[in-house]
Amino acid sequence: MSESISAPAGSWNASNEVYIVTKNGAEQLAHILQRRSDGQVYVHYDGLDKRLDEWIPAASLKSVDTSARKRKRDTPSPTPTEPESQPDPLMTEEEFDIKHHKQITAKRNFDKVNFGQWRIKTWYFSPYPLTDSELEDSAGLSGGSASTSKIPGVNRATVRSHGRTSDLLAGGLTRSHLSGEKSILWVCDRCFKYMAEGAAWEMHIKHCDRRHPPGRKVYQRGAHIIWEVDGAKDKLYCQNLSLFGKLFIDVKTLFFDCDNFLFYILTDADSQRDHVLGFFSKEKISYDDYNLACIIVLPPYQRKGYGMLMIEFSYEVSRRAGKIGTPERPLSDLGLRSYLTYWVATLIRFFRRLLAVLPPDRPTITSSGGLPELTGVLPPPSEDLNSRKKRAKGWDGETPDSNITSASPNGLDAMRTVVTRSNPDGSATSHILVRCTLAEIASATNLRIEDAAFALNECGLLGSTVEGVVGITREMVEAVAKERNVKRMCLDPAHVMLT
Repeated sequence: MSESISAPAGSWNASNEVYIVTKNGAEQLAHILQRRSDGQVYVHYDGLDKRLDEWIPAASLKSVDTSARKRKRDTPSPTPTEPESQPDPLMTEEEFDIKHHKQITAKRNFDKVNFGQWRIKTWYFSPYPLTDSELEDSAGLSGGSASTSKIPGVNRATVRSHGRTSDLLAGGLTRSHLSGEKSILWVCDRCFKYMAEGAAWEMHIKHCDRRHPPGRKVYQRGAHIIWEVDGAKDKLYCQNLSLFGKLFIDVKTLFFDCDNFLFYILTDADSQRDHVLGFFSKEKISYDDYNLACIIVLPPYQRKGYGMLMIEFSYEVSRRAGKIGTPERPLSDLGLRSYLTYWVATLIRFFRRLLAVLPPDRPTITSSGGLPELTGVLPPPSEDLNSRKKRAKGWDGETPDSNITSASPNGLDAMRTVVTRSNPDGSATSHILVRCTLAEIASATNLRIEDAAFALNECGLLGSTVEGVVGITREMVEAVAKERNVKRMCLDPAHVMLT
């Protein structure tokens, strides 16, 4: 960044100076993004995600030792054949907008968000628009004109212009600079309407009677429901939902035009209403067959399996549409980690059933009058409802393996060869031998070839190669399953309500 934005509560420092900050007992390189008159600086830690940016005292910064740089500068260098400095090329309007966007969104515009019973620390910038009345109020509070902190080249947002993509960057910045790192956003956890003041929020929640998201139910298991909401039919709800999600998503660009998107919202019901746990969005028509645009589990509900449930549901939507889907790129660091977990788990579950003479849930069979047929994977036994353990109402967690589709839905059963050898005691030992391509594995698991290859490489199953052939044994599969803590599915296809 080489430009600066003037603001009443601080100024942006766009220099490339690097400092050392002691964080959690270790030294970390940091760049200053903003300085304030009270001695606080807003820093970004080198190599870490932007959600870890924070305000710290300027006194805690230590300068980097520049002696090595000085010695390098003092060393004679050959005479350059071209001038050392070249004039900057003319910047296109699009390049200027991108540069300006990065500068504006470098710092969170809200420190915390009040959401129902939760007060959540935000991770990233979200372009919540300021209306004309809010800008006038801000001007009064700062003792000057609102134009002093207006973003150059960006029109003010009005209630009428809320849905225009031209207002992507409007607002937020002014409110943030007025209140610094203590800025708080107030959002209704029923309809996602946002407010700048707690008093207005309290008045709103007393009268908001929404009990669940709009749209239709597409999945219900216990108290957990996934709702499909059309961005063209429920525009305001989806716009507000997107703005809220952007507080915790960095790599996606937010547009207020939600007409081309479907939103799948996961809720948990109590006796009064459904509480939103997270959501994901997908394009109605994707020429790249993307089955997910962005996904977020709200911070209070993370690490409970809800993200995996939504990822599994997105692939189930693709499977029922006869497509092989994949998430939209780029993926965030957390997103890539979650998808790698899903891809590896899907492949491991597939290999477990493919490379087994008997399925894991039926380790013993009894046959009278002849030997059992072992040419294919036997179907799992029907579940005895009477012997099933009673579970708590609501989130039941992982589903039994019996809910997984047949191990070889695309004809891989025909490639399975059962090799049986007799033992001296009269018994016999059977082994499964399968020869197939990566494309066939990807097709059988409903994964993109590149996603399957990436997952297999990451978990080490592509390491054993002889003459271009990769050998995978059941022992190798179980070792990866233990190392990666592979679990059963969270989604129960029997509870999907898609038609």
